[in-house]
Amino acid sequence: MAEKIEQYSGTGRRKCAVARVYLRPGKGRFIVNRQEFKSYFGDRPELETYIRQPLKETQNLTKFDIIVNVQGGGPNGQAGAIRHGIARALLTFNEGTRPLLKKSGFLTRDSRIKERRKYGLHKARKASQFSKR
Repeated sequence: MAEKIEQYSGTGRRKCAVARVYLRPGKGRFIVNRQEFKSYFGDRPELETYIRQPLKETQNLTKFDIIVNVQGGGPNGQAGAIRHGIARALLTFNEGTRPLLKKSGFLTRDSRIKERRKYGLHKARKASQFSKR
């Protein structure tokens, strides 16, 4: 019978992106959709620092290998979803980090999404120019 792998999971959401994050004890590898982080996000180091903030705040940078399945949205939305998922997964690992993560704002879901288009308008709020005649 296969060994059960110890892992901690969390789901993060941002805009239209949804990320399922799994933390496994390891050396700090970062895999996004079966690719290395740098090959998935390209040359955007600011996204990596943004994503790793919850790990840095809780001093867990090299404790875990991070495996992520993310879909929907663009690179920034996906990065926000991954960060949210990592923070939630850290809670399942250690509930004692909750005040620190909450104070830093990592557990708060950013609910801003694109507003729907309304009929009679060009976009969500853009209307035709008004003319008296």
